[in-house]
Amino acid sequence: MLISGASVAGPALAHWLGRYGFRVTVVEVAPALRGGGFAVDFRGAAHLQVLERMGVLADIRSHGTGGGAPLSFIDGQGRQLASLPAEFSGGEVEILRSQLSRILYEHSLTPPGAAPGGAPEYLFGDSVSGLTQTADGVHVTFERGAPRTFDLVIGADGQHSTVRRLAFGPEEEFVSHLGYYVAAWDLPEDAGDLGARQVGYGEPGRLVTVGRVPRRDRDPGYTGESFCVFAAEELSYDRRDLRSQKAAVAAAFAGAGWRTPEVIGSLRGARDLYFDSISRVDVPTWSTGRIALLGDAAHGATVGGMGTGSAVVGAYVLAGELALAGGDHATAFARYEQQLRPYVTRCQEGGRGAGEFLAPPTQEAMDARNALLNDPSARAAMLGEGHDLSAAIELADYPSLVAAAAAAPAGPTGGAGIRTAGGAG
Repeated sequence: MLISGASVAGPALAHWLGRYGFRVTVVEVAPALRGGGFAVDFRGAAHLQVLERMGVLADIRSHGTGGGAPLSFIDGQGRQLASLPAEFSGGEVEILRSQLSRILYEHSLTPPGAAPGGAPEYLFGDSVSGLTQTADGVHVTFERGAPRTFDLVIGADGQHSTVRRLAFGPEEEFVSHLGYYVAAWDLPEDAGDLGARQVGYGEPGRLVTVGRVPRRDRDPGYTGESFCVFAAEELSYDRRDLRSQKAAVAAAFAGAGWRTPEVIGSLRGARDLYFDSISRVDVPTWSTGRIALLGDAAHGATVGGMGTGSAVVGAYVLAGELALAGGDHATAFARYEQQLRPYVTRCQEGGRGAGEFLAPPTQEAMDARNALLNDPSARAAMLGEGHDLSAAIELADYPSLVAAAAAAPAGPTGGAGIRTAGGAG
């Protein structure tokens, strides 16, 4: 089986499939595991239950950031207007995405109970370039490597999924722009006191935040970071052209008050930039033949949609259903989607209003947002809603179910059928 993508969903799926006896290859376009200092979080019973069953929760906690950082919304004179509590950004467990990716990758190499030689094969610095389905498999061509044939292909390669484009259709058919863009970067070392406070300055349709976060105090050369949101129609830019992305951010904040010119000016010296639209991914059916989608490739929401937690839960469900189906991928894919779609659709709704919440389009809307954040009961209700969403799925105990099926007499979906479901790599 081939998995495209080695960020979060891909290694999580590889971990579970290895435990169930599948032979897995993971291809990743980056030359190595991705770095980067920005954080992701998990919240609610479902997220934590899956991490616990994977055996990674303790490792994630030990490398956690200690939670999110509170953010003060300020006016042009630096006076606080409202405060966004740390719980809104940090969840119950917060960790740098790069650390999470490394932990999931390492655990996938040594999954508990896997047969000897069952560790996945990772191919870094390559990407899928073509997919041709046959009755017995999927013939895959790569940008660099030699063509190979796999029983199944899973696209776990993010919002801009190559597998989805090749197997399902062009991106514009599935990705809806929600009217905003986000940008994030580390401040250069000569940024002075720009990151001294964790603050956000907003004007209608745009927000610039800057500050130091405790989780990175020990990083060499760390002086702070910026996260910006701005309203815009769909922009035309090259996602691999850093210069054009920086220019788009600078244009969006031209003429803004407070110290915004200094913040945007710091972007010139930034080595890395995260820049993307706030968008939502909706794919009518997550599988076609022997190819299926996982995580953001199937149901992404750029900000506020609990995408990291949903990806880990999805990997757990998909691997469990594939194992229980004993090689019947059509049944497994259908049950995976049936189990997961209602849950992730509700989670995605949290991302629909993320841009307008962070950068309201009018001054009146900004004032209303600030009043909401200054109301303790309203803040508690918003946090409670997020926890309810993240827990709104009843997860089967797939490891126990798969073990019981494997111990039963061989049948259509049990015993040896489970151990050979992965087929040739």
